[in-house]
Amino acid sequence: MTDSPADAARFLTRNAVDALPEGELERKLAKGKPLRVKLGVDPTTPDIHLGHTVVLRKLREFQELGHTVVLIIGDYTGRVGDPSGRSAMRPQLAPEEVERNAETYRQQAFKVLDPDRTELRRNGEWLDMPMEDLFALARTATVAQLLERDDFAKRYAGGDPISILELLYPLLQGYDSVAVRADVELGGTDQKFNLLLGREIQSSYGVPPQALLTMPILPGTDGVRRMSKSLANYVGVTDPPDEMFGKLMRVPDIAMPIYYELLVESEPEPGLEPVAQKRWLAGELTARFRGREAAAEAEADFDRLHVERRPPNELEEAALPPEDPVHLPALIAEAFGVSRAQARRLLAQGGVRLDGEPLASDELDLPAERLDGAVLQVGKRRFKRLQACADAPASSDPVGPQG
Repeated sequence: MTDSPADAARFLTRNAVDALPEGELERKLAKGKPLRVKLGVDPTTPDIHLGHTVVLRKLREFQELGHTVVLIIGDYTGRVGDPSGRSAMRPQLAPEEVERNAETYRQQAFKVLDPDRTELRRNGEWLDMPMEDLFALARTATVAQLLERDDFAKRYAGGDPISILELLYPLLQGYDSVAVRADVELGGTDQKFNLLLGREIQSSYGVPPQALLTMPILPGTDGVRRMSKSLANYVGVTDPPDEMFGKLMRVPDIAMPIYYELLVESEPEPGLEPVAQKRWLAGELTARFRGREAAAEAEADFDRLHVERRPPNELEEAALPPEDPVHLPALIAEAFGVSRAQARRLLAQGGVRLDGEPLASDELDLPAERLDGAVLQVGKRRFKRLQACADAPASSDPVGPQG
């Protein structure tokens, strides 16, 4: 793929935002030995999403050129919480939650990385340090230097609290680079300060300073804010195929170019309508993480649901209550986990269908016979097949809560 250090450097930096210091990666490649390429991830949530895979795919490129990826699970830094891009302090996670998330991260990262070329570490191995060593680390940077960070500067100017732990975070991340003797460190553009500080900390400990690459940040399915589970605009790499395909089909057209660039490294086929571009991308990414057959089934389910307006082939069942007639707000609340007030609003807005036909807002009570075996739909994507209980009476007086 590459013939020289210069070619390799151009290939590896082609879609990066920053490659610093200038020419440093090429100089390291020219030494002719496998590089140690570091990524630290804090398991603050249990799932990896497509935004994480932008950096993971870059790491895989290093692996394919013969280099070693050092994937650091931040079991200690995860308890602190990375303040990068934050306008307020993160809540502290319990060690047990960090540990559960760490195991999930490990499993999901190998959907992209080659396990045979990955060195997996936890920074608790070296950050569980004596106080004397922590003092030495704290002396490698000044408060003024840390407050140069844009997010810290804004919070400080606005009088918002910044904990001592947060100020320590960039130092702890930098010490990770010392501990694993990283030649290169990767991160998103929000990590630039931390990665540069890591070079200085390495120098303080007599370790050759790392080169750094920052990668663009993928917008979420809203097309605006960064992809994040906390913002509910993410596509998880372990999402069910139909959910993954459906989420990607909802990404705004304006975000398609960056999705193509960062996730499949190509441009949309010229002349394709935006919906066709999106459909191809959704199919390609679903196939990558869930398999080609599952992606085809997910696309068929999407068409059945959104084009043909028919329910999916496989439906969860919901039991009908014994009352006859059945009070719909109560049934909807029980079957779909919403409040009865929400159920009544959905009915009033025409958002409830029975066997594909919208129910009128005044149809609050229906005969059990009409509901038995029918498909109840709430919104565009939620379906349940209704089934009468085996011991339910054939009929009874109208009963049921009306609230």
